[in-house]
Amino acid sequence: MADHPAGRILVGIDTGGTFTDLVAVELPRGRHHYHKVPTLTADPAQGILDGIAELLDGNGLARGDVAFLVLGTTLATNCVLEGKWARTGVITTAGFRDVLELARQRRPHYFNLDVPKPMPPAPRDCRIEVAERVGPDGTVVVPLAEDEVTAGADRLKAAGVESVAILFLHAYANAAHEERAAALVRARLPGTYVCASHEVLSEFREFERFATTAVNASLMPVMDRYLERFEAGVAGLGIRRAPRVMQSNGGAVSPGAVRRLPVNTFFSGPAGGVIGSAELGRTVGMSELVTFDMGGTSTDVCLVRGGEPAMKSERQMGGFPVRTRSLDIHTIGAGGGSIAWIDVGGLLKVGPQSAGACPGPAAYGRGGTAPTVTDANVVLGRLNPGTLLGGRMALHAERARGAIEALATRLGVDAVTAAAGVIEIINTNMMGAVRVISVEQGEDPRDFAMVAFGGAGPLHAAEVASQMGMRRIVVPPRPGLASAVGLLHADLRGDFSLTSLTRAGTGALGALNAACATLDARGARWLAGEGERSARARWHADLRYSGQNSELNLPLARGRLDTRVLGALVEAFHRRHRAQYGYDMREQPVEFVNLRLTLTVKRRAIPPERGGTARGGVGAALAGRRRVWFPGTGFVVTGVYDRDRLPAGCRIAGPAIVEQMDATTVVPPGAVLTGDAHGCLHMTLSRGAAAAASARGRRPRWAAA
Repeated sequence: MADHPAGRILVGIDTGGTFTDLVAVELPRGRHHYHKVPTLTADPAQGILDGIAELLDGNGLARGDVAFLVLGTTLATNCVLEGKWARTGVITTAGFRDVLELARQRRPHYFNLDVPKPMPPAPRDCRIEVAERVGPDGTVVVPLAEDEVTAGADRLKAAGVESVAILFLHAYANAAHEERAAALVRARLPGTYVCASHEVLSEFREFERFATTAVNASLMPVMDRYLERFEAGVAGLGIRRAPRVMQSNGGAVSPGAVRRLPVNTFFSGPAGGVIGSAELGRTVGMSELVTFDMGGTSTDVCLVRGGEPAMKSERQMGGFPVRTRSLDIHTIGAGGGSIAWIDVGGLLKVGPQSAGACPGPAAYGRGGTAPTVTDANVVLGRLNPGTLLGGRMALHAERARGAIEALATRLGVDAVTAAAGVIEIINTNMMGAVRVISVEQGEDPRDFAMVAFGGAGPLHAAEVASQMGMRRIVVPPRPGLASAVGLLHADLRGDFSLTSLTRAGTGALGALNAACATLDARGARWLAGEGERSARARWHADLRYSGQNSELNLPLARGRLDTRVLGALVEAFHRRHRAQYGYDMREQPVEFVNLRLTLTVKRRAIPPERGGTARGGVGAALAGRRRVWFPGTGFVVTGVYDRDRLPAGCRIAGPAIVEQMDATTVVPPGAVLTGDAHGCLHMTLSRGAAAAASARGRRPRWAAA
């Protein structure tokens, strides 16, 4: 277990599309300090540094006492989605120049022939073929033509590339050619970023390996410049400890590891929320959770089974498959800043376009005029019509209403009906996201509790959960900053994989154990680079029936196989195949595909924030009343409560609104809200009440038939 180094302050930073959230925890008391600032999209690093200074100085915390600082960032994701990667070159095996464009020959939409193909990170004139060939068994078929590699490097230099990816066929089986080519390119192009596919992904399937490595290469210059400025800025603040960066797999690593593999930081920020939710579940005694993180730009959902977040090994980013171990987070463009618009058929749509942090929703008063989800919530009384962030940010209710009225005029309805339509559509979109991670994975969402966080999560959670048949919702003490808090719970984690295509028989034990030894050595080098000496090792294997194109992942007891372990693993595979697909084929040979190693260094637990310390009864927390719109009931005079003044053990029957600095919780009619000693709010929904109320409502004229 890793101790936090000398010092008494831990800092977590989650950079989102609209706000940057910061939390500082004082050890050993566990006192938490929170701060929230708008994200500076033009210069995100400087915005973060300003936020750190404000957080520490504003709470009288000495900068030199910071022992641990971890960052969750969406920079890599945004660069890929917006195509703002560095100019990248490729050196590849002769005949494989066009793999990135040929892809898998699958259409993303069966009935839409006009979907544009994604642009590869490396344009075709920057993809160089060289003579070389390694067979799938690792034997050299054609020696590497080193003169062609150096000539190709010269061509790429003339083309002005910042980064080069070395992509050779079957390099996972024998990396000698890639290693030599990378050395030649580095010598020929000093200062250019270089990565090879065996360093990024040592697995077969050339398109996925090529795409992952090319994307990684394209992000190396961008992430390096960002981290260089961030690290220098942190040091300039007087913080002596080097920062850590959250990965997609839920582990925090050194900036050096991120510089080599920036592809591992997709979903870096949202991962903090999932890890924090799993920790929250352990605190309150819940192990089956759906995490619901709704921010200003997007909504992220993830399933937690048995206290462990679901994982996956491939994600689609910018139209390309990126194979890297990550939390199974599903993201859609649905947030408080999502823009409402009308399509050519006259139907109301919401998102995925967002007003972002600047100009933001019309209610922010920063020049935004497009109607957004936030504006609809203001019109319906669900958000405080005067301020956000505990009074630090003014809201302009009249501008929000003006934006919604303009939309209503185009729809031919009144402003309230238009606002209600915006809320209904965004909730339906988010319900679809929850279905993807639950129903479509064979899980019944009614067996799970929803953890609602993000600046807008508690605002919409009740209606989304009700539509999914879920009755239990947990709202963390600081939902709008939950991802920043979750970052502080992240362990150090590294994931390693290696393809070893071989039949599962005693004759394969030598090859399998050799592959395990290779992974073990990689893990040891990585661990040393992170400054650690020991870690918990977990082994897995991907298996399939011979002839299949997909595989199942199963745990291995240890990183060395013998006849007994092999037999037990094959039997477990048959059972798992039957459980997942309804049949097994015991007469069919079983084949190993990949071996996987996960190293984890546990960090000491952070003292939880003390919650529910307010004196007095629930009545003392009542801040006022206002008219709030709910589905099926329309406007109802509703009590508005100050969460910071709610005592532990409080009980509130809906309808109610609970406000705090970082979020607003909507409690619909029929729901009951209770507080616990940990500062969490637990909402219990009446069975099907919200869904029934919604069904009784009048169908607006703009709705699809």
